[in-house]
This record gives sequence, structure tokens and C-alpha cells, in this order.
Amino acid sequence: MFRQIPTNIITGFLGVGKTTAIQYLLTHKPADERWAVLVNEFGEVGIDAGLLSNEQQATGVFMREVPGGCMCCAAGIPMQVALSQLIRQAKPDRILIEPTGLGHPLEVIRVLQQPHYQDVLDLRSTITLVDARKLSDLRYTDNDTFNQQLQVADRVVAHKADLYSGNEIEQLVNYLQTLACDPPVVSCTEGQLSLTWLDTGSQHSSINDVESQQHSHDQHDHFQADEEIPECGYLRKDNQSEGYFSSGWIFSPEFEFDYSKLEPFLMGIEAERLKAVFITNEGIFAFNMADSVLKVQALDEVMDSRIEIIGQQPVDAAALERQLLAMAVRY
Repeated sequence: MFRQIPTNIITGFLGVGKTTAIQYLLTHKPADERWAVLVNEFGEVGIDAGLLSNEQQATGVFMREVPGGCMCCAAGIPMQVALSQLIRQAKPDRILIEPTGLGHPLEVIRVLQQPHYQDVLDLRSTITLVDARKLSDLRYTDNDTFNQQLQVADRVVAHKADLYSGNEIEQLVNYLQTLACDPPVVSCTEGQLSLTWLDTGSQHSSINDVESQQHSHDQHDHFQADEEIPECGYLRKDNQSEGYFSSGWIFSPEFEFDYSKLEPFLMGIEAERLKAVFITNEGIFAFNMADSVLKVQALDEVMDSRIEIIGQQPVDAAALERQLLAMAVRY
């Protein structure tokens, strides 16, 4: 018999640890189940799906990515195309959807509630990760997307709880009340979500009760997977929306970067968020920077080298590009 596919949205603002949480869930999923993950990134070059799939090859996990930051552009067409491909190719037992940290999850939920998905998807718990320390920062609490991510949550996870020093969780509960929402609040570290949290039923049968902030669909050209890298061997893509800017590069696998120069260079970049994967003379590494902390992870293989930088101010992309090329050799 045909069974609706349990589907979860894992959301949260930039740098809160959504990808880490999904990695943890995939590592602990039932061994006999096939899971599918649909990832949306604000940047145009796409990095998260590659990081997730690197650890999950041949383990019943399937990935699709919608780069460009807006799953719901043109009534959700990019998202619907990617989702339909996932369902058809993977025939999954569960779907996890990770919208960009600058995305409006309410509009993603509305896409999933369209009539043609009603017999296909079983929309379960929407989980919002939040770093409760950010509640003292008006850049977050005055941000419509940050607040909407909390308002649509069936469960709020106070993430990075090991870094809290006082009554942050109590402040989070009080802040949720000011938003007129009262979801269960739990805490965890290192993305260690409980699988039982996924199967809470969705409370969004009356999703229109959540105020929808009209969000602009800024003009941007989405990177296409089959877009050819020019003869120079690299490609740069930029995006701007929701008051944030991104610049990203893809370098062909012919480029090998000097690790001893690369790591301090990345540490010196000022941005809200930085993600990268690089082929270096010391191996292949993923770099992940949030809250000015750079984490490095060794990888087995990647298709190419990529970097994405997101901030509230545009970077000097031309200068960064020159510096990146200066620390690389092309074979």
C-alpha cells in the first residue's frame, strides 16, 4: 500500500548548526530506511549537500540542493522540481528539508501543503534551532525571518547549550511568549537531536494564523549544476537578498590550494557565515565559520573546491579572488 512520506523541516538562522544537526540525524537513522534531504542555501554555489553526502554515501541517504536562497521563487517551482526528483529517484521513507538560514519557512510549509502533495507527504514536526544567546542582539530579534522561524516551530531546540552561561533558556521561553507562540523548548549540543522529536504532528493546519511578512524575490541568477566552468578554471556567483550579501566561488579540481596559507586566510575573513571545501596539498578539508570560530573537518573526496561568504556587507570579491588564486597551483 502507498504510504505518505513523513516530512520534516529543520530550520534556524545563519550559523545555528542546522547542517550539523542533520548530519547527526542521518548518522542515527534506522539502518533499513532510505532518507532524502532537500537543502536550500542562500549562496549560489551550494556546499551543504556535498558535506552531507560525503559522510553518507551508500547508507541509504539521497540529496538534492536548491542554491540561491529562495526555495519559494515562482510559487516554489525550484523546490517542487527538486522535491519531485528526490521522491521519484529515492523513494524515501523520510524527507528532511533544510531551508536557508535567511529563508522564510512559512512559505516552504505552504508549498508542502498544496493539494498535489496531500496524498504524498505527511508533514510532521517543524524543528527550529536557535542559539538563545542571540536574543540579546537586536540584529536577530528585529529580523522578521528569525522571528518567523520561531513562530512556525512545532519544537524549538536551544542549540549550543553548552556555551550558555545563565538563564538563556528561560529568556527564550519568555521571548516565545512575546511572539504569541508556545512550542515545547528543549536543548542540545553538537546537533544531537532526538529522532523522537521528528514525529510530533505538525500544528500547521491553520498556518494562516502565523503572520506572513511579504518577502522580496530579489533578482539573482541561480547557478545551474550543468553550467560550465570557464576556461580560467573557476566561476564566481553573487547573491543579495533579505539585507544580506553572498559571494561564492567554484574552482575546478585542477586547482590545489596551499593549506598553510589557506587556513589563516579564511580565519581573517570578516563575515556572518563562511563555508568552504578545498582540495589542498595536505588533503581535502571542509571549513565552517560561525561566530568568528573556524572549524575544520577532513573529507574523503569532493567534486571541486568551493567557498561561500555571507555577510551584511558585501565583501571585496575581486581582492579575495586574487588572494585565493595566489595560494593555488593549477595542474
